[in-house]
Amino acid sequence: MEQKQVKYIVPAEQLARIRRCEALMDEAEKALSALESAMEDFMDVQDSVAELDRYYQSPEWRQDFADDEAGRFPEDLKRGVLSEDGLYSLLCRNQEYRNLIMTRRS
Repeated sequence: MEQKQVKYIVPAEQLARIRRCEALMDEAEKALSALESAMEDFMDVQDSVAELDRYYQSPEWRQDFADDEAGRFPEDLKRGVLSEDGLYSLLCRNQEYRNLIMTRRS
């Protein structure tokens, strides 16, 4: 079967523009999908963040912090949660993003 030669009736610049915009749309779609997925993950950890906040404000955290300062924990124990700045910064960042999300939703 003989193939027909297709002759385009629009300028090459127009085709290039459409191809470029398609690529931009694909790029934006990918970024938006990633953002939506990240927002779902963010919302999924809010119970965990709330638990961390309760712990940080509790007498237990103060005791754990004091015991860490006194060197009572094994050296190889991961204890970033006892870093005042680290945990406080995480809680503040979380609140900033929650506020941003809630502001955008209203």
